[in-house]
Amino acid sequence: MITSTNAAHSAATIPSRSGDFTARAEAVAKVAAAAATSVDRDSRFPTEAFDEIRRQGLLGILVPEALGGEGASPSDVIDICYRIAQSCGSTGLIYAMHQVKAACILPYADGNPTLEAIVRRLAKDQLLLASSTTEGLAGANIRESEAPIEYAGDQISLVRKATCISYGLEADGIVTTARRSENSAPSDQVLAVFLKSSYTLDPSHSWDTLGMRGTRSEGFMLRAKGVVGNIVATPYEKIHLRSMVPSAHLFWGAVWAGIAASAVARGQAFIRSASRHSNGKVPPGAAHLTSAAASLHTLLGLLARAARKYELAIDDADALQSLEFQTMITLTKIEASELALATVLRAMRACGLAGYRNDSEFSIARHLRDVLSSPIMINNDRVLGNLGGPTLMTPLPRTIMR
Repeated sequence: MITSTNAAHSAATIPSRSGDFTARAEAVAKVAAAAATSVDRDSRFPTEAFDEIRRQGLLGILVPEALGGEGASPSDVIDICYRIAQSCGSTGLIYAMHQVKAACILPYADGNPTLEAIVRRLAKDQLLLASSTTEGLAGANIRESEAPIEYAGDQISLVRKATCISYGLEADGIVTTARRSENSAPSDQVLAVFLKSSYTLDPSHSWDTLGMRGTRSEGFMLRAKGVVGNIVATPYEKIHLRSMVPSAHLFWGAVWAGIAASAVARGQAFIRSASRHSNGKVPPGAAHLTSAAASLHTLLGLLARAARKYELAIDDADALQSLEFQTMITLTKIEASELALATVLRAMRACGLAGYRNDSEFSIARHLRDVLSSPIMINNDRVLGNLGGPTLMTPLPRTIMR
């Protein structure tokens, strides 16, 4: 366990395995903090933070050492996401989304020269990967695709109405789902990886939102060309269960936790300041701060337990695809998003009007606007609905103690 050393980290701990990653993440967090207000106000990509992320070599850390990376664990990524998000939610979320895409490629690249070359470049050149999983009429249903891969010998092409590609213009590559072929069902999907030189993006939807403004999650018409090797051989259905779902829920959850931790830290600072100005008398908001800190610790414990379960099962495809694991990791996403939102709201109540204001040193306005995205990033109602059928068929436990 790492114990945080500055004000924003003093409220909680989260697991990590590398002090080196910690120092590098803190260097990024410092840069991200300085630009966070501008990133949010101008709805712009956090260029300064990602310049520092590249300097720190943090984009390719999941790549195995044999392919030029550092062989980092999911827990390492979770800790980095948590630390960066305490300074800037948009920066943390972009970093998390990139690592989700890396996690969806790395276990399946072995033996594919095209993908192995991309993976090596990911580590060596610090490539930033974006995701294209939402599309046209399918909307947020990422388990169905409209656009098919088209083949001409070993050459492939894809034309996709991508309703949302976060930081698409700033990315060095795009990882996208698609129908396997023109004759395939919408659910028969593959995952394909294209580098920037092999695709074009024509803007179709703008990005003017309440929060997470720096992610620049605009819509585009994606036109890509490549070779058959750009397609991951493993069906996306399996990638989704084994890699996409657990990494997304854990890495995103760490971002939401980071935002919540920063809000609690501001609440602490406000209560301390108020106490000093009232001769040590406990301010009215102190009870809300206690509640916020308690829910933050619950959130961190939830993520830590889920991360341990994921790492124990990460090499066991059957375990990852099991109903028990999928239910656990899905409910982790739902609970994490709700806890993060509740924590930020409680921290704001601890600060009162000072937390509500935009121009206060104790402002929690950006934190609240950013964390409000958590229940709708893969909407909680949709996630629960997807679990409904399996839940009806699953016997209830007959004992508490096992």
